Amino acid sequence: MTQTVADSTGEVQSTGSQTVDTAADRASIAAYYRQTQWQYYGLWSGRGTLALHYGYWDGDVRSHRAALLRLNAVLAQRAEITAGQRVLDAGCGWGGSSIWLARERDARCVGVTLETAQAGVGRMMARRRKVADKTDFALGDFGCLPFADASFDVVWAVESVCHARDKRAFLAEAMRVLAPGGRLVLADFFRRDRNLPADQERLLRQWIGEWKVADLASLAEFERDAVAVGLADVAIEDATDRIRPSAKRLHRTGLWTAPLAGLFRLVGLHSDHQQANWRSSMSQYHALQADAWRYGVVSARKPAAAG
Repeated sequence: MTQTVADSTGEVQSTGSQTVDTAADRASIAAYYRQTQWQYYGLWSGRGTLALHYGYWDGDVRSHRAALLRLNAVLAQRAEITAGQRVLDAGCGWGGSSIWLARERDARCVGVTLETAQAGVGRMMARRRKVADKTDFALGDFGCLPFADASFDVVWAVESVCHARDKRAFLAEAMRVLAPGGRLVLADFFRRDRNLPADQERLLRQWIGEWKVADLASLAEFERDAVAVGLADVAIEDATDRIRPSAKRLHRTGLWTAPLAGLFRLVGLHSDHQQANWRSSMSQYHALQADAWRYGVVSARKPAAAG
């Protein structure tokens, strides 16, 4: 088990093989999303979805927009969300999931994000869509949540836990803030295996570094961590085939925007974060084609007898 100690600056550092997030990590992730938001909105999340994720392609989906919204429905079903339930949207982005849950499931949602502008967009869009009374958005680190024990019926996370260095810390906090019998549901990226061949590891590292992700857990590692913190009924779907059309679409977007990306970089209109984000549109697909990563949908439950 990883142990942690505080250094002279007060930051908690790990003495084991896994490190916890530092202030520098959080600042870098926030800067990445702040600087790339126009790329996400203009090239991916438009037409009102507020989605910052790959979506979910199944028999009910015929378009990119439908896939983005379908993931909300799939996760809501897995989490058994009903009217009036309290949902923590961990790493909420622009609040798309929270707003959808408030409108479509009559849930009461709290979204936390590291980026100030994202929280502001969430509040603004909740007002516009008439669910401001059912939603709240605030700055927060889901590895150290500012909520009391047993505050939520559901903890929800979409493509956000990948950013945490210490995935078990997130799972422990989810366990703490869930009410007994509460559910965890998430969709995220996972490495295919801890010990990948060198070429696959190189492709994976190239891509996740461009997204300010320190490392990915494997599905097996994540399941072990979930069980270790006390979660029960852990169910994992390898949903990689459900996101392949989105990964391919993102790759095509990178290819056809290459001339603009080169021009923007040349004249100083692309920051390092923005240029890396453009490169990631292609590197994520190369790593997927090389079989270096998986997309997983995970659900679990806090035992009803848990304290």
